[in-house]
Amino acid sequence: MDAKTIIAKRVAKELRDGDLVNLGIGLPTLVANYIRDDIAVHLQSENGLIGLGPTPIAGQEDADLTNAGGQYVTLKDGGMYFDSAVSFGIIRGSHVDITVLGALEVDAEGSLASWIIPGKLVPGMGGAMDLVVGAKKVIVATTHTNKGKPKIKHRCTLPLTAKQEVDLIVTEYGVIAVREDGLHLIEKHPDVSLKTIIEATEAPLHTDAYKTMEVK
Repeated sequence: MDAKTIIAKRVAKELRDGDLVNLGIGLPTLVANYIRDDIAVHLQSENGLIGLGPTPIAGQEDADLTNAGGQYVTLKDGGMYFDSAVSFGIIRGSHVDITVLGALEVDAEGSLASWIIPGKLVPGMGGAMDLVVGAKKVIVATTHTNKGKPKIKHRCTLPLTAKQEVDLIVTEYGVIAVREDGLHLIEKHPDVSLKTIIEATEAPLHTDAYKTMEVK
């Protein structure tokens, strides 16, 4: 199983019946593929949609229905669309239960850098800054390293998206909770050694109480 699938499947287990969830562009969108059939999760896109459905069949896309990343989407029965002012009112009013975002860097304080690498052309902040402050729970879904370099830092070195807002970090190596005293490894991939995880993580990790991640 590839890293992105491992991450998306594990994040999906955090979703509960009735949750209003925002999935960021890129890897987080894959989470929608692994939501349990016996729960109702309402997916929101900050450009003004609630009730996102599956990816449309090729040739049946509606040019007026796209998510915040410009990807074609569908709406489930009962889904709705509205203007961005209403959408950001929902986000800033703390009505989103969970937001799932990717990361360039995340650190031991739960600060997140996800929007820019100085000197490189990027699409910009988007709604990420509002989401990480407004959502009740913030999950970072990211590969553990970037070309072998740790993405989980003592402190972020890139411009921040938000400071001390991340609650959970899910990577292909394991699951890390952000707590007042630092980062706690709470689940470990069965095929990845603890030594490997520690060496691939710049920030110090509490590793005294973790269980094995279910991977299947």
